[in-house]
Amino acid sequence: MYDVLAEVVRNGFAESVHYGSVAGLAPDGTLAYERGDVRATVLPRSTTKPFQALACLAAGAPLAGERLAIAAGSHTGEDFHVAAVEAILSDAGLDTGALRCPPSWPEDEPTKAALIRAGKGETREHMNCSGKHAAMLAACAANGWPLETYLDPGHPLQQGVRAALADGSGEAPSPVAVDGCGAPLFGLTLAGLARAARSLALAASGPSRAVADAMRAHPEYVGGTGHANTELMRALPGSVVKGGAEGVLIAATAAGHAVAVKVIDGSPRATTAIALRALAALGADTTAAAKLGAVPVLGGGRPVGEIRIIEGK
Repeated sequence: MYDVLAEVVRNGFAESVHYGSVAGLAPDGTLAYERGDVRATVLPRSTTKPFQALACLAAGAPLAGERLAIAAGSHTGEDFHVAAVEAILSDAGLDTGALRCPPSWPEDEPTKAALIRAGKGETREHMNCSGKHAAMLAACAANGWPLETYLDPGHPLQQGVRAALADGSGEAPSPVAVDGCGAPLFGLTLAGLARAARSLALAASGPSRAVADAMRAHPEYVGGTGHANTELMRALPGSVVKGGAEGVLIAATAAGHAVAVKVIDGSPRATTAIALRALAALGADTTAAAKLGAVPVLGGGRPVGEIRIIEGK
């Protein structure tokens, strides 16, 4: 069911391996790269955030620029991220008390350290999904939909998210689970997830194009300082990249190459390198992102090996 996608080599010794699946689409949309069972359902986690954002935009949420990008992203909780979240809420007549994502420390270590020095604790606005949640609340406010139940799978907003995923993937999303932030999570096959990524990257107009353009123009709001998603979009202009928990990643180029990765042990450490190798196999020029495809293994603080991407048979 799964292929060996990468191996961790320390001082010439293969220490561990990452199993998983990869679906890759050629620019014409054909499934041209398969590793493992790409027709098996996965929980796509935060790779669905761009589609949640476009559902919010389609529902009338007044999102653009950085605010739309953070709605589609998993931010690292830096000060400029929190400011964008608060601005979305303020324009909707709300504050951070309306958020239903759990309190969290920011993923950005300097920001976390500054909060600790200031005697502050975890907050909902620092949680990496707060941009998405703020956008969902803004869409509800724009429509007069209930705010307290915006995370219910039957809520009109979440039905819009499900429809957006169905349109992009060409599938009926199932099953329905609960994501780490509390939002509904709709299952897709890995092939369907790759189709959704491609549809976003190639969108010519409408909410999908607006979301893709916002992510491209403001990749620092999709991730953050030094974040792999941010750096990969900068290295490959025109691309759309979004990772998720448990080893899931989508990446699509402006030309229509698209990949969806699932590492079955849940580790994200090799997902970017795996995606880059798949994009290259599909014919995409990934030379500008070569640095992101090299993952060193450290010993005593210096490189003593690497994570090697295993080619398919």
